[in-house]
Amino acid sequence: MSTRIAFLKGHGTENDFVIVPDAENAIDLPPTAVAALCDRRAGIGGDGLLHVVRSAAHPEAKDMAAEAEWFMDYRNGDGSVAEMCGNGVRVFARYLQHAGLVTEGDLAVATRGGVKRVHLDKEGDVTVGMGRARLPEGDVTVSVGERSWPARNVNMGNPHAVAFVADLAHAGDLFAPPPFSPASAYPDGVNVEFVVDRGPRHVALRVHERGSGETRSCGTGACAVAVAAARRDGADPAATGVPATYVVDVPGGRLVITERPDGEIEMTGPAVIVATGEIDLEWLETVAR
Repeated sequence: MSTRIAFLKGHGTENDFVIVPDAENAIDLPPTAVAALCDRRAGIGGDGLLHVVRSAAHPEAKDMAAEAEWFMDYRNGDGSVAEMCGNGVRVFARYLQHAGLVTEGDLAVATRGGVKRVHLDKEGDVTVGMGRARLPEGDVTVSVGERSWPARNVNMGNPHAVAFVADLAHAGDLFAPPPFSPASAYPDGVNVEFVVDRGPRHVALRVHERGSGETRSCGTGACAVAVAAARRDGADPAATGVPATYVVDVPGGRLVITERPDGEIEMTGPAVIVATGEIDLEWLETVAR
C-alpha cells in the first residue's frame, strides 16, 4: 500500500486550497485530517480542501453522475463540509485541465449545491454558472464591537449576510464570526460580507467565511454582494430586463459578477495551480486521530 498521497495547491484570487485527487473515493478524509492539511503552520495550508472524486464513486453525487463526471467534495479549513465554494469550483476546473481530464471550453462540475456549469477560456479566466440567488425574507443585523448594520440575507447555495459599511476597517479583525441576529436566520452559521462602494457598479468587500475565518476571497460571497448591491441600486435584472454586472474587488484580486434577467449568475475570475507534492500517509493518520 502506498505510504504517500498526491496533492496540489491552487488558488482563485488568493482563496487557496489543498487539492486531493481521489477519483474512486478511496481516501478517508475525516475533519481532523482536513483541518491538519489546511493548517498554515503544521500542514500544507489552505482556506479549504478540494477532494476530487468521480461523481459515480461518491454517495452524495451519484445522482448527478449522468450530468457531471466530477464531484467537488468541498471542505472548509476546519474540516467541516460546505455546500459550495465559488472560487473552489474555478480552481477545481483548473485542476481537471491541469491533469488532462478536460480541455478548454465547457464542462459540468457536481457540488453539494447542485451541478455547476463552467467555462475555461483561452485567456486563462474561468467562468462559473453559480445558479440563482435566493433572498429569504426578514430583517438581519450583523455586529462588530459596538457597531451594527442591517444586512441583506442572500443564499447562493450557502448562506450570506451582506452589510454595506462606510469603511472596510469597521469589520475588525474578522478572526471570530461576527455576531448576527436573529439567530434563527442562520441556524448553521453564515458567511458575512462587509462591503464599500468604489464606483458605479464597482464594490469591494471583506469576508468572514464560516469555518475558515477571514479569507482573501469568497466566490459565492462576491455573487451575494453583487445581488445585494443590484437590489439596493434598483438594478434587479428580473425587473429591468437588463443584465447587471458588478466588478467586485476582494483582498486577493478582482471578480466580475453578472446576474441575468432569468436570475442566473455568472462569476468570472482567475484560477491558478501553484504546486504539486505528496502527503506522508503516516503523518496524516497520526494527526487525524
